[in-house]
Amino acid sequence: MKSCLIIIFFFILATSIAQPLQWNKSKYFTVMNYNVENLFDTVANSKIDEFLPESAKNWNTEKYNKKLENIAQVIASVHAEELPEIVGMIELENIQVLKDLVELPILKKANYIPLLIEGPDDRGIDCGLIYRPDAFKYILHKAIPVYFDNSEDRRTRDILYVKGLVKNDTVHIFVNHWSSRRGGQDDSEVKRIKCAEVLKAQVGSLVSINKNSKIVIMGDFNDEPSNKSLHSVLNAGLPSDTCLLTNILYKKHLQGLGSYYFKGKYNMLDNLIVSRSLYPQNKGFRLFSETGFIHTPEFLNYKQKNGDKAPNRTYGGDKYFGGYSDHYPVYAVFYEK
Repeated sequence: MKSCLIIIFFFILATSIAQPLQWNKSKYFTVMNYNVENLFDTVANSKIDEFLPESAKNWNTEKYNKKLENIAQVIASVHAEELPEIVGMIELENIQVLKDLVELPILKKANYIPLLIEGPDDRGIDCGLIYRPDAFKYILHKAIPVYFDNSEDRRTRDILYVKGLVKNDTVHIFVNHWSSRRGGQDDSEVKRIKCAEVLKAQVGSLVSINKNSKIVIMGDFNDEPSNKSLHSVLNAGLPSDTCLLTNILYKKHLQGLGSYYFKGKYNMLDNLIVSRSLYPQNKGFRLFSETGFIHTPEFLNYKQKNGDKAPNRTYGGDKYFGGYSDHYPVYAVFYEK
């Protein structure tokens, strides 16, 4: 009886992890998304003075370097075998912080190329991406603006679009950071719906040219898979649905899991969404598993008073904790060919 229980345990463990037991560098391809919680350098700019040595946060070179090392550690910890091929990142100040990040010894061997276009955000934060040039052949990238009420004075963060090749397959990537829930989830929802409408139009344009377009959408959406912006407007459903797009973290959300912890609850604000052409049964570049992953190694956790584990963050207000981020990273494993 004991041996049967052991077998059942390891079966459950294997199926819940759902990753290749034997990693093949030439076969598997990892796409990761990480809200890194305000990765700012210490240089003053015209947009924000929150992260400077003379600010209330007392942000300085020592803290900045520790922050870079923390983020690099997280990226490197996803797989022991190799570094992720693509990492989309949220809450970056500028291209320089990405350049500093990829030069750290733990990441340098990947020869990551950073991409970022500075946008209109009042706090100066943007979306960025780093990619391994040995695995992803860059074609172009651009910023997709989101306007509210057709007014240039009412903009939120741009969506970063990146196009490239994995082997012979063209892959379209969108990195998002939608409007926050500041002011209340319901009152701010209209802004995230607008973000969804803009993104949906971009996806529709690609699919109108090629119905089998391989599309990967990632980011911090400040909404969960079942919210209107993602489920109804963008039309990103469960793998079993007939939607054009699939949110591969939807099942995790239904299980009560999430990438962000707020007031005793886990929220799936960071999502990974793919086109149906990337389902495992297709050919070429495609998903290894229909389910994405939340990366929660023990070193990333902080134990709450109620016993829950939450992301160990860098700051709480102006109080410095020296942690990693207030979000867990999420990722997906693909077949490279």
